[in-house]
Amino acid sequence: MEPVKVIARFMNGNLVKGFTNDFFPNKPSFHLGMNPSDKGLEVAVQELKALFFVKDFEGNPDHQKKRTFEEGKAYQGRKMAVTFKDGEVIVGTVLSYDKNRPGFFLVPSDEEGNNLRVFIPVPATTEVKFL
Repeated sequence: MEPVKVIARFMNGNLVKGFTNDFFPNKPSFHLGMNPSDKGLEVAVQELKALFFVKDFEGNPDHQKKRTFEEGKAYQGRKMAVTFKDGEVIVGTVLSYDKNRPGFFLVPSDEEGNNLRVFIPVPATTEVKFL
């Protein structure tokens, strides 16, 4: 698997930016390195709030996040709003969601944002609502 840029947000508020090439949603852990060839530290999925697959590590600090869907546009998957235990809300689409699985992937509705997709562990959420 080719290394991808990710930002790991942990339930305790910590954040780590790096690369991974061994993340799979059904595995309990993965490695996060500071460069594409560095295996780095082992991360337990159960400690994550979310794993953000990103375009770059800096993002655009001036970007205003959108938590809506463009009127009349067709989206792949089901529209969903997710509330995390810390109160943050993210809106996007999912291809599959099962509360009995460890987590799910969401594609944010904000296509101009830095996040390409987000893996969200089910235990990090307080509400998952289809829109």
